[in-house]
Amino acid sequence: MKNIFVGNLSFGATEDAVRSMFEEYGTVDRVNVVTDRDTGRARGFGFVEMSVATEADAAIAGLNGRELDGRALNVNEARPKEDRGGSGGGYRGGGGGGGRQNKRW
Repeated sequence: MKNIFVGNLSFGATEDAVRSMFEEYGTVDRVNVVTDRDTGRARGFGFVEMSVATEADAAIAGLNGRELDGRALNVNEARPKEDRGGSGGGYRGGGGGGGRQNKRW
């Protein structure tokens, strides 16, 4: 399974449009166009999963720089998500306080 990063998508990009481009190179298992939580609009990037490595490599080579909605795509193998810590309790900083919430000086 290869996870492919697709960058420089237009804000109107759809999963169907991305899927159809990648299906020219082989079987697409999953497409995820990342959207803004508040507006629901595409954030300009997404991910495609393909099971066959040779098909995924061909898609990367064939689609990197290709235009979709007037924008040249940035297509490459996705890097593993960095561990940013912070998951699982631990100290998160900030805090402090106590006392009255709305102090008047």
